[in-house]
Amino acid sequence: MPDNKPRTMKVIVFGASGEVGSRVVAEAASRGHRVTAVSRREPSPGRHHLSVATLVRDVESASDLMEVIAEHDLVISALRPPDGEEPKLVPLTVAVVEAARAADKRFIVVGGAAPLRMPETPEHTVLTAPGFLPESSVLIAIACQQQHDWCVDHLESRGSYICPPAMLTPGTRTGSYRIGSDTLVVDEQGSSSISMEDFAVAVLDEAEHPQHAGQKFTVGY
Repeated sequence: MPDNKPRTMKVIVFGASGEVGSRVVAEAASRGHRVTAVSRREPSPGRHHLSVATLVRDVESASDLMEVIAEHDLVISALRPPDGEEPKLVPLTVAVVEAARAADKRFIVVGGAAPLRMPETPEHTVLTAPGFLPESSVLIAIACQQQHDWCVDHLESRGSYICPPAMLTPGTRTGSYRIGSDTLVVDEQGSSSISMEDFAVAVLDEAEHPQHAGQKFTVGY
């Protein structure tokens, strides 16, 4: 992992109360960045570190996203709609990305594993591989595929799109991971996974040391 100390940035995180978003906020704050955590509702007390500024915005209806983003150096979108509202993922992402582009700011979009190719059957992706996804994950996977398809055409030189591996669960921060491009990262046992804590490490490493401008990439153990 990169070890040269980056400059302190003002980072705004959308979806900051979610499982991934809250860990991205914590990782950014732990590295000394000035963080604004954006969520639809006021976060519960103690949700974020005392150094983190909080902002309540409904991305669907907010009219000042560009102005809010313009005050920051980097935008991270970790948005995830609640169950039953999966189709909202694309318009929510579009709103944040278009505001970031209008403000001429770098951005990172946290996507899903859906568009990644299967290592053993590269003609299939996580979404299309027969029997790979549980039924409960299909709707969000479809939304993530649609999000990806829109984003890859709008990253230009300022955006990156990071896909998690097949399994993304709460766990331990080790600070270690491997990077891939368009195929699931798997370990020697064929497992594709990473803790949310280490996924947040990967997001902030990309934030501090951009290696995938205009590209999608993925990580895993």
